[in-house]
Amino acid sequence: MDDITPSAQRQALARQHRQTMARSTQRSRRQSTRLRLLRWWGRRYPQSSPQRAPRRILVIRPDHLGDLLFATPALHLLRATFPDAHIAVLVGPWGEAVLAGNRDLNELLTCPFPGFTRQPKSDPLAPYTLLRAEAQWLATMQFDLALTLRFDHWWGAWLAAAAGIPQRLGYAIDEVEPFLTRPIPYVRGRHEVVQNLALALAAGEGDQLSVSGERLVGGANEFDSDWRLRFEFSDKDVATADAFLPTQPGRPLVAIHPGSGAAVKRWRGAAWAELAKGLAVEHDAQVIFTGSAGEAELIDPALALLEVGPPLARPPLSLAGRTSLGVLAALYSRCALVIGPDSGPLHLAVAAGAPTVHLYGPVDRRTFGPWGSPQRHAVVTSDWICIPCNRLDWPDRALGEHGCLRDITVAQVLAAARRLLAVSGATPGLTELPA
Repeated sequence: MDDITPSAQRQALARQHRQTMARSTQRSRRQSTRLRLLRWWGRRYPQSSPQRAPRRILVIRPDHLGDLLFATPALHLLRATFPDAHIAVLVGPWGEAVLAGNRDLNELLTCPFPGFTRQPKSDPLAPYTLLRAEAQWLATMQFDLALTLRFDHWWGAWLAAAAGIPQRLGYAIDEVEPFLTRPIPYVRGRHEVVQNLALALAAGEGDQLSVSGERLVGGANEFDSDWRLRFEFSDKDVATADAFLPTQPGRPLVAIHPGSGAAVKRWRGAAWAELAKGLAVEHDAQVIFTGSAGEAELIDPALALLEVGPPLARPPLSLAGRTSLGVLAALYSRCALVIGPDSGPLHLAVAAGAPTVHLYGPVDRRTFGPWGSPQRHAVVTSDWICIPCNRLDWPDRALGEHGCLRDITVAQVLAAARRLLAVSGATPGLTELPA
């Protein structure tokens, strides 16, 4: 898997992938049956509600780091629209740390959402048993408005209806719509942040967002202080991050995060080593690899390759498994640049204010790309013609045939890094510890 796929073979495989994906867009018999059942069950719940200003708002978002960060501009808009309302967000236990410090919230609730636990499926009735129990619990809280922010999350929309929440907003997706009192159009190709903002705007009876390309028009620029991604880290996080940093002032600090949630979104191990060497030699950069403890297996081989040959003046460091989410954000805030594949930590770097280079393959950059100015955030892709397929669950045995991210060249990434470091000036002192 370390070899780049030859061009002719790449094009042939890409055409096969397109044909496979075209066939998969048709609803299966099982999916059609489920849709009929959801529509039947949805008739049990009121389809209209009294239109009054909500006092207690529940936002449902079951996803992980990146998608939760994408929701933060919408949460800020809800707070601005309803300054006196009680706003709660229901997330998975895995998402608690992402929003724990969010100042737009009154309450953070958790639910082990089926399909998002990243655990093997068990009893097929378990999701519905959980839904009933969670609905009974939420009903006691007497929310009067619910927003289901994930576009296809029919389970969350059903949960809000079963909890007796009178006003229920979500996207006009076939499986979701039976449980809503107000479906909002989901515009394909629109960035996820804009989708969420449109839903929050509709909750306040505002006009739908006008979109030109990927940009909000008429109001504020999408990347200004109102619509930025938000993540709060503490002074203690900053102190811990600073303790990890090398003490040489005046050299750019560049973080590389090689991990991602799906194997098809990972780059070649040897490429990370070559990139780190290029940054160190060409830019005199101090490179730091970040990741979870489990992602050390992606970092250690790159470090081993870097030990072969003449030693670098400033060898790269690994912080795999040594940083909490808050410390990681504080660390990224110190960086002249953060580089990695499409992943939650790269969006965390955006939220922390660091310039970033994102390697994208199967995922649509228009919808899930970095939420920030192209002057500070670059996306690099390969020339596979099947990009994007938005499929991440290719089996391990098939990964060799899916090189959409793997075949990005080191030269491409170095070129993007060179441009962003020049824009930032690779500011001297970024690695300097505070007095």
